[in-house]
Amino acid sequence: MAYFDAASSAPLHPVARQALLASLDEGWADPARLYREGRRARMLLDAARETAAEAVGCRADELVFTSSGTRAVHSGIAGVLAGRRRIGSHLIVSAVEHSSVLHAADTHEAGGGSVSQVAVGRSGSVDAGAYAQALRPDTALACLQSANHEVGTEQPVAEVAAACREAGVPLLVDAAQSLGWGRVEGDWSVLTGSAHKWGGPSGVGLLVVRKGVRFAAQGPVDERESGRAAGFENIPAIVAAAASLRAVRAEAAQEAVRLRELTERIRARVPRLVPDVEVVGDPERRLPGIVTFSCLYVDGETLLHELDRAGFSVSSGSSCTSSTLTPSHVLRAMGVLSEGNVRVSLPFGTPEEDVERFLRVLAPAVAGMREKLGAPTAEKVVRDEDVLVVDSLGKRCPIPVIELAKVIGDVPVGGLVRVLSDDEAARLDIPAWCEMRGQEYVGEDPAEQGTAYLVRRIS
Repeated sequence: MAYFDAASSAPLHPVARQALLASLDEGWADPARLYREGRRARMLLDAARETAAEAVGCRADELVFTSSGTRAVHSGIAGVLAGRRRIGSHLIVSAVEHSSVLHAADTHEAGGGSVSQVAVGRSGSVDAGAYAQALRPDTALACLQSANHEVGTEQPVAEVAAACREAGVPLLVDAAQSLGWGRVEGDWSVLTGSAHKWGGPSGVGLLVVRKGVRFAAQGPVDERESGRAAGFENIPAIVAAAASLRAVRAEAAQEAVRLRELTERIRARVPRLVPDVEVVGDPERRLPGIVTFSCLYVDGETLLHELDRAGFSVSSGSSCTSSTLTPSHVLRAMGVLSEGNVRVSLPFGTPEEDVERFLRVLAPAVAGMREKLGAPTAEKVVRDEDVLVVDSLGKRCPIPVIELAKVIGDVPVGGLVRVLSDDEAARLDIPAWCEMRGQEYVGEDPAEQGTAYLVRRIS
């Protein structure tokens, strides 16, 4: 079985396993106690903090360990907003942030605060100028991920941090995906990370708050971790997290070159092997191990099951994999195809032969699924007829898009096809299909049931 979902959770690094087992015998006592076992536990905790701080590029007394990366995000956002409440209650996030950031933003807005979302382009990257324009006198905090978790696009953190610094606004960086590859550049103010993303154990997060940033920890007061992370520290897991971060950093430069070559191979060959594929994410500014693509006329969940049966563990941003009719917020914000979406994220040490085998398996898997769904072929005959209405009510994507593709050739150039659909994914996939096939997406109209999507045939 080839595990290609490291962006969700990386396999436990051998150094993490060794450190975890070793510290189970030494780090079980309360590090706040003065007796011998407590002092020994405190030494392990302090050493882990120094190691993690060196990797992040901060002072040891600026870094605390939390129970997860999500907890670090929630605590970081809430603490800065509370500390700067006299400035205002305006929060800025990008449209492609991790759900932990967006959920925190929703909570802030529900409590009376205001939130601005900065849009992204089709590559998934924000424009630093757009962040600068979103800054207001009452802006308390801005948030920006260092790299996207679904498509791998790296964000212009240094440029955004400079604009925020000039405006006197702290920038919180969610560095969960990138921290294993290197330090986050730029003059950021708050940073979060998650150990299981770089090969450490789950249940350990990092929260870094630079000196000088106004921060008021929320919730009941706790003496642990400078009052910013309540509860007894899981010292063996923390030690393993810090040790693995140092270990992967030592390997990162060499491994990045190798994984970039493998993901570039996937980016280049998938469109040649599989017709009607959109490779998404920035082709240059991206993390080494992530490549994401979407296949027209394919159900995402079914494709993942097919690849799983073939021996590959991959993930998807398709709507069908989340038990909802809503596409991934990242793909939606980018305006790219969501149906048949596959994210391949290679862990450290992925063998080249596994990638080659994946490329051999993918094409027949997609072809077999398209045949079962009755997807259109390139040899469709064009006939001049009147405008057509496609009734796809009650059918989930990719069926509405397949039915659109089957009839687009049956209207004259300049004619319209009206697709009726009550699947929310169609709002993203039909415009994306038009972009790929060179047809004009006219817009949408309300219908008696669902929504009517209008497409004009251009060629």
